[in-house]
Amino acid sequence: MAVEDKKISYRMYFVAFMFFMMAVFILIKLNNIQWVEGSYYRKLAKERTVKNFTIPANKGNVYSADGSLLATSIPEYTVYFDAVAPSSELFKDNLQALSDSLAVMLGKSSGYYQAKFQKARSNRNRYLFIARKLSYTEQMRIKSFPLFNKGANKGGLIIEQKIVREHPIGLVAKRTIGYERSNEDGKGLEYAFRDYLNGKNGHRMMQKIAKNQWKPINDVNEKEPQDGYDIISTIDVYIQDIAHHALLKQLEHYSADHGCVVVMETKTGHIKAISNLGRAEDGSYYETQNYAITESHEPGSTFKLIDLIAVLDDKKADTSTVYDSNNGVIEYYGRKVRDSKAGGYGKISLARGFELSSNTVLVKSVYDSYKSNPKQFVERINSYGLNKPLGLPIRGEGKPFIPQPGTDRWSGVSLPWMAFGYGLSVTPLQTLTFYNAVANNGVMVKPIFVSEIKEWNTTIKKFDTQVINPKICSQETLDKVKAVLENVIKRGTGSRLYSKDFSMAGKTGTAQVNYKDKSKLYYASSFVGYFPADEPKYSCIIVVHKPNVAAGYYGADVAGPVFKRIAQKIFTDSPSMNHVKNIDAKVVSQEKNYSEYYKKVEREEQIVPNVKGMDGMDAVALLENLGLKVKVKGIGRVKKQSLTSGQAFNKNQTIIIELS
Repeated sequence: MAVEDKKISYRMYFVAFMFFMMAVFILIKLNNIQWVEGSYYRKLAKERTVKNFTIPANKGNVYSADGSLLATSIPEYTVYFDAVAPSSELFKDNLQALSDSLAVMLGKSSGYYQAKFQKARSNRNRYLFIARKLSYTEQMRIKSFPLFNKGANKGGLIIEQKIVREHPIGLVAKRTIGYERSNEDGKGLEYAFRDYLNGKNGHRMMQKIAKNQWKPINDVNEKEPQDGYDIISTIDVYIQDIAHHALLKQLEHYSADHGCVVVMETKTGHIKAISNLGRAEDGSYYETQNYAITESHEPGSTFKLIDLIAVLDDKKADTSTVYDSNNGVIEYYGRKVRDSKAGGYGKISLARGFELSSNTVLVKSVYDSYKSNPKQFVERINSYGLNKPLGLPIRGEGKPFIPQPGTDRWSGVSLPWMAFGYGLSVTPLQTLTFYNAVANNGVMVKPIFVSEIKEWNTTIKKFDTQVINPKICSQETLDKVKAVLENVIKRGTGSRLYSKDFSMAGKTGTAQVNYKDKSKLYYASSFVGYFPADEPKYSCIIVVHKPNVAAGYYGADVAGPVFKRIAQKIFTDSPSMNHVKNIDAKVVSQEKNYSEYYKKVEREEQIVPNVKGMDGMDAVALLENLGLKVKVKGIGRVKKQSLTSGQAFNKNQTIIIELS
């Protein structure tokens, strides 16, 4: 018995010892957690209950030259329903009325929504999709619907907001206005000026108080967000509208693959309009690529202006110098240069050869003048900056190519082929920049897309006109060249564009593309010039790729009417040029089948009111009653409106108002 008691005592001692050791271990561990690893665990606990939240900055807006809103950030709402949240009584009492309200607003039947909600409740669906892409006024309306007016906890209404970039004038100039993405990809002005537009995010420390619920730790933000600046573009919405629709209709008429149009203000270099349209698989045209800036191609006959200036300014020939077109065919190193007119033009002056766009005359003039020193001709081209990009802020600018004597790319046919716009490549905007220099009395200026960076009414940065070349040639040469360019319209290849009511000057161009493979050959039709011819205010280029040959492909027929339509509309409608009266609305025969189309451009005489300073909801009511579709950004009173007061508008046109 004593032995058994002894064994029991040993066991008890052992158990007591183990408990003691466990207690010691726990004390040591607690001490270690408290003092050795305490800072780590305190930090971990803080990270799980305290978090630094980013406060996104408001992105700046993009405005047109006349103050119209081209791009802005607005809230967009998506609505969901927590079918479990409402009580059985609330759900049953409001199901019919809620479904009726949604049916009126969203278009589907009341029965559809009743069945959808009942199924969601039986499946305990806590995130049932209702609608997306709702405006501020639309989501406010949904909040007032039966059951949803009980809020999230009782009514099950879930509204999620995200900020989206809106373009109030639609897809016009889309590629130039551009976009920015979070992965560093982007296009156009939005990407080029992102450092100004994006602003700087702020942050605030928040403490977790319940599941998915956080409250600020301090009364103020640790770092206040700095809103982005606004950029003022040079785009004129009215000229943009004219240019866009004129190009679109011509592309449709000729079933062309793609095309572009650019209108530049002569003195400043401000780009007043730019449209780039490409045909999609469905046959419609969209702004898919910025052809005017990115597409470097062989220009064809529009390059002949450089020939004319070179030989005149270098005193190699005069406008009266006579050349034999050699029955319309001349040969260099086994390759033939042909005129578009069979049999050529006989013996004609250099000026007349330019007016008629004779390949043989211009090539002869250049080749005879520079064959012993082609470098002189090429260096003149280089002096105009045509051998390098313009250095635009918009990414993706096409790289030009001008063959240089003494390099592997130079051959015996380089000089004659350059003379009529082949064997080299430039972008449409480079060609326009050169013609604009002629219009600007020899001063070549860089194209400008943005005139100012602003914060409200304060100018942060101003972009002044930048001179590329102060004088491209002598005044004597300029005077002769201007006269010839005007004669192209009066009696040359552009004669069908002539109007007795206003003056224009320019050059037609028709270039073969993929001419080395006849199975892939197509044409690029172009026209570039300026108006009025006597006191140039605007220069303009149109390039149309791959028109349907059966309908026509010459630059005068395909691209020329777009130029005339733009000049005509600006002449007749611009307050600064309204001295021109009674201009015939008919352009040329190519437009006769769709002249009615341009009536769409005319605006109904309804005037936008000034709602600045009004309460947001009062402004919404007023504008909607006038027939405008209203989108709201912010809360409070109206500080900005996308359509300027006094501006004409069409019914159902969108206006964005910013509140503060």
